[in-house]
Amino acid sequence: MTLLTVEDLEVRYGRVRGTASVSFTVAEGEILALVGSNGAGKSSTLKAVLGMVTIGSGRITWLGNSLVGQRPNQIMRHGIGYSPEGRRVFTHLSVDENLRVGGYTRNSDDNSARMAQIYDYFPQLRERRRQLAGNLSGGEQQMLAIGRALMGRPKLFLLDEPSLGLAPIIVEKIGDILLEIQAREGLAVVLAEQNAYWALSLASRAVIIDLGRSIAEGEAARLMEDPKVRSAYLGL
Repeated sequence: MTLLTVEDLEVRYGRVRGTASVSFTVAEGEILALVGSNGAGKSSTLKAVLGMVTIGSGRITWLGNSLVGQRPNQIMRHGIGYSPEGRRVFTHLSVDENLRVGGYTRNSDDNSARMAQIYDYFPQLRERRRQLAGNLSGGEQQMLAIGRALMGRPKLFLLDEPSLGLAPIIVEKIGDILLEIQAREGLAVVLAEQNAYWALSLASRAVIIDLGRSIAEGEAARLMEDPKVRSAYLGL
């Protein structure tokens, strides 16, 4: 079943165009990678889905219903979670408090059960649950940002540049955890990444975005073997 459809999306920041024409679909339970260089339009695309930026033209639908014009809080209540680029945890709040913020739309009993699940996925966070988020390492903050977004039990998880600024061993660990969460919960994931090799190794399908346009789409394994993709994005 198709959850999200993006068609000919144009995003504008005043006179500046963030994307020109991006199109893709996301099916229930799949991992879709949005791959492209810095400034290609990946983050703008995710923000457009969340209603955080102005759409010049195009369509965004969730289960066949338009999301265009809805506020971010309305869109997230449909079952869409979001972890932004740069993590952006609440540094002055504890790990526990950050997670509770992520579950503010749910009742307290459900939040407690969900927090226990999040700590099972991220045992390091359980050990630091009383610490301020600002005192965590970069990798731990990324885990917290992911956990906070998952507190709302989304059907679709938008994840923006989770590997940014992290050591390769931490990136690999986060990838393993994402696969575990996706398999156990069956949620769909849209992974926007500059780290093309890592993203394609996790995803079932991928869309290549260049200069604000989607220029290729298909099975991630096939795109990884495409000579043009290998040359432009994998350095091979």
